Amino acid sequence: MAFLSRIDLTPAQSEALRIIADHGPLALKELGDMLVCDSGTNPSRIVDRLVAAGLVRRDAGEHDRRQIRLTVSPQGTERAAQVRGIEDQLYDAIDSALTADDMKVLVRALRALTHDSPAGDALEKRLAAEKPPT
Repeated sequence: MAFLSRIDLTPAQSEALRIIADHGPLALKELGDMLVCDSGTNPSRIVDRLVAAGLVRRDAGEHDRRQIRLTVSPQGTERAAQVRGIEDQLYDAIDSALTADDMKVLVRALRALTHDSPAGDALEKRLAAEKPPT
């Protein structure tokens, strides 16, 4: 978290920003379905803060102006890249601390702990969205 505070984001804000950057434009509900840190809740407060910071825009839907789509601003794209760099540092630290076998055990344990939980469901939706269509 100390790394994120250097770029003036909370963990929840950084997660939401990365999801919008990676999968946007998104409706607020679509974002909420993919959030692990704030799963099961409405992410509108997180989005409000990202919009106020100039990192995310709320755009009217192309075919229905009542439908709001969340997109990253140019500044948000830069900040999402910074978040990605921080995540890469974290992954490198984990990789250097664990063997491949330890990593498999850890992943299996984390999946078991989050199975059928809001956070686990959100993670599964996000991972499914990242898979290329077959």
